[in-house]
Amino acid sequence: MNSLVLLLLIIAGGALLSYFGHRINQLLGNITVFIVALIIPIYWFTQVDFTETVSLTISGFHLEWGYNMYGKLFSMIVMILSPLALIYAIGYMKDQKKLATFYFSFLFSILGMTGILMSRDFVSLFIFWEIMTWSSYLLVIFLGKDVEKTGIKYMVFSALGAYAMLMAIVIINNNTGSMMLADYFTAFGGFSLQTKLLTGILLMFGFALKSAVMPLHVWAPGAYSNTPMAYTSVFSGALSKMGIYGLGFVVVNLFAHANMSIVGDVLAWLGAITAVLATFSAIFQDDAKKLLAYSSIAQLGYIVTGIGIGTELSVMAGLYLAILHAAFKGVLFMAVGAVERQAGSTDMTVVSGLVRKMPFTFFASLIAIIALAGIPPLGGFVAKWMLYESLITNGNFLMVIMIFLSSTAAFLYCYKFLFGLFLGQQEPEFDHVKEASPLMVVPMILLSLFLMVTGAYPGIVLKYIAAGMTNLGFHDVSWQMSVLTNTWGDSVNFQHIFLAVVVVFVAFLIFLTWRGYKHSTKVSTKDISVSGEMIKPEDNMTYSKDFYKPFERVLQPILKWKINKYYDEFGKGLEALFDFMRRIYTGNGQTYAVYVITFLVILLVFSKSIFGY
Repeated sequence: MNSLVLLLLIIAGGALLSYFGHRINQLLGNITVFIVALIIPIYWFTQVDFTETVSLTISGFHLEWGYNMYGKLFSMIVMILSPLALIYAIGYMKDQKKLATFYFSFLFSILGMTGILMSRDFVSLFIFWEIMTWSSYLLVIFLGKDVEKTGIKYMVFSALGAYAMLMAIVIINNNTGSMMLADYFTAFGGFSLQTKLLTGILLMFGFALKSAVMPLHVWAPGAYSNTPMAYTSVFSGALSKMGIYGLGFVVVNLFAHANMSIVGDVLAWLGAITAVLATFSAIFQDDAKKLLAYSSIAQLGYIVTGIGIGTELSVMAGLYLAILHAAFKGVLFMAVGAVERQAGSTDMTVVSGLVRKMPFTFFASLIAIIALAGIPPLGGFVAKWMLYESLITNGNFLMVIMIFLSSTAAFLYCYKFLFGLFLGQQEPEFDHVKEASPLMVVPMILLSLFLMVTGAYPGIVLKYIAAGMTNLGFHDVSWQMSVLTNTWGDSVNFQHIFLAVVVVFVAFLIFLTWRGYKHSTKVSTKDISVSGEMIKPEDNMTYSKDFYKPFERVLQPILKWKINKYYDEFGKGLEALFDFMRRIYTGNGQTYAVYVITFLVILLVFSKSIFGY
């Protein structure tokens, strides 16, 4: 059997087996999920033939599936992050109800993403896109939190994106007579300017919406924070990348190479604005889930900026950031889920001082935060260096300032996150907290190790990115395993930096351990005094509330303006219109008879004015 078909059958079969397994017994269902989570990546990495294709014709539509290097790059994200999140979910979702529905939807969203990345025609792409959307919607409303506000908003925006894509597909088919992606790319140069813009912008709308680009982002904060954290790691880390995948094809493969870079520039500016505003919004969040939700939107803004600029270096930076984003956001959402399960809350004004209680979760979070903030020696620094350089060499100096501002401001919410949950004052009500189960900790540690290795050897990832960029029209893309060289001849060896940091860290750890055993007495965070007076346990000497209140007052005039209220007003207008129509179309036959008679009387009275006789 074709390995691509078998891959899809394994995922779909795993979804069905996990569903029926959990209907019978939770232990049986969990064992099934664990086995499926191991089989999927093992089969993908060892058995899938990436040169194979699948061709079939249904109702006159020619469908074709097959990987290219660009799709394979994004599939690596799905095939690494999703199985780890599934294993994490076994520990996180323990004692939850409706697990059969949860894992079925989880695996079908993986099926949708896998199908998208191997689709070579618009029909398959659209079908798998809808599978991904509907299955993720079931997970957004799974916990029943703000279903009407969050779930409906997510579904409405997803439907708008789907309709935009469907309109583009119909126009493309009318102009090319084909549903194949390759035929669209080939024929694009011969389209009229109006057709180029119409099809391209409609597709961009659908893809940008899934990537939470402002002003199409309003669904993301609620969806990311109300979905179970076991899935949010995939929601933010992998599913959002389906939008990036599509934007790469449309913006880079079509507009950038068709001397229509103005479209990409607009997208890049939207990405930069998204990065700045979402970063400021993240800074002032007190709930760790909401903080990470806005942070994720901001990080996606960096990626969209790189894709929008459309140069070789900017696209490489954007794709590298996309891979790193999947890893560090996967870790951080998992860490917040672990804190939520162990401490019962993710409110950073309530939970604090967990570093001693959850050391492995703290370590994983620390590594992820370093990567997110772009601090050497991890890969976030490499990716942002590349993005800055691409913007400077392209003459986008104002955009450089905006991205640098966002990146610098990100330190504020990074510090707030770590201090609020882990480094604050240890409170008595959290004395019972213990480290999360190995099923939850191991996936976080593995992703953290990935971030560390790719920091020392970015070429491990860059070689796959360079190969994938050939499908976007870039050839002979240069890269090095651990040395980054800029346009001006400067170079940095990240292997040396990484080793130096590790040596210093280990030496410092040994020193602290020796010093601690020989000269120090272990004390709690409450063993302190002020002016000779002992601090009582109920006295709070560290604060995680109103961290940046003065900063917030300065930015309040900007942040108080929210596009949500305009969407809400538009929604209320539609609701009023539909309510009016509901009153007219009552379903009562006698009422309809009155309408018909009234209409005929109007025609009779005004027939001369209407028909002229």
